[in-house]
Amino acid sequence: MSSFVDFQNEIYLSGLAGIVPSLPMTAAGLEARAREELEPAAFAYVAGSASAERTAAANLHAFEKYRLMPRMLRGTSGPGARDLSVEVLGTHLAAPVLTAPIGVLGLLHERGETVVAEVTRELGIGMVLSTAGSSTIEEAGALAGDWWYQLYWPNDPELARSFVERAEKAGAKAIVVTIDTPALGWRPRDLALGHLPFLHGKGMANYLSDPVFRAKLAAPPEQSEEAMRAAVLTWLGLFGNHGLRPADIARLRDWTELPIAVKGVVHPDDARQCVDAGADAVIVSNHGGRQVDGAIAALDALPTIVATVGDRADVLFDSGIRTGSDIMIALSLGAKAVLYGRPWAYGLGLAGRDGVRHALRTLLADFDAAMGLSGCTTLDDLSRTMISSYRI
Repeated sequence: MSSFVDFQNEIYLSGLAGIVPSLPMTAAGLEARAREELEPAAFAYVAGSASAERTAAANLHAFEKYRLMPRMLRGTSGPGARDLSVEVLGTHLAAPVLTAPIGVLGLLHERGETVVAEVTRELGIGMVLSTAGSSTIEEAGALAGDWWYQLYWPNDPELARSFVERAEKAGAKAIVVTIDTPALGWRPRDLALGHLPFLHGKGMANYLSDPVFRAKLAAPPEQSEEAMRAAVLTWLGLFGNHGLRPADIARLRDWTELPIAVKGVVHPDDARQCVDAGADAVIVSNHGGRQVDGAIAALDALPTIVATVGDRADVLFDSGIRTGSDIMIALSLGAKAVLYGRPWAYGLGLAGRDGVRHALRTLLADFDAAMGLSGCTTLDDLSRTMISSYRI
């Protein structure tokens, strides 16, 4: 049963002793603090979005189109009154939340993904591990609880299969294929700094440790700076794949028995093709606005995707979650669970493990409190009847 909201009592009781939180209590506050304290290149990489960043703004703005309609006299308080747990793709989660796959976490903290693995295991929520990690699949997987592996499908099927097989062997519970990044979007914040971390050998741990990738190199990358530069150039020729088609989802189905989720879907026809090809879930996402400026907000795409494939596959949501109420709205519109990104990454950069834990606990406590105050004891209480939509 839920106890996430107990974080609120911890804070108030500590306040009696004159101890107040050292980190901001909101996602916006974490971003503002990170802008002040993180290295410019690190902040730009996490915060930046495509072009004029209209899609990123639209992701947040879309939630303003809905209002919750709390129910009263439902008996939702007291120990064990609420159960926020859910099973998604065979994975049991204490709350319907997974950390979104953010790459190059070594820019923010030397332990990168392994910190996130430890915290998500402690809290009982899911972790989606990025291909572009600063820690290897094996390093992060050994510390995580229930985790999924996110595949950036390279321009080499043998390498793609190697990544999938490594993830399965390391204990991943599902494979998440990101299809909206055949190449990097136009990201002015990174461009203004002339900074792409991969060209500095960052975020390449899974490539540099992979036998298929290493077989393509004339010399081990750790041998010399020249060998590392050659490895980076090899990576540059392999990252991304404009040639992906639904048949590749079917090919992945042949490679693994793990559940498959396809991330980066905002068009109903794409969702239908993915499920027809063998996907068990689709994740409605526009990559946090990092790929196509002016694209539809992820939340605006969610109801249509649910109506199109929700009877055949799980539908998850990503891009724009910032509060507990946001989670309730997304689930009321048909999502089974949500992926949560940037705020915990800011926490990682600001305070390492404590920062990730703080960012995730604030979201979960907010969600727990909002559920109870809205008369909801389980996730089954969330439906279209819980929300009202209007024009803004």
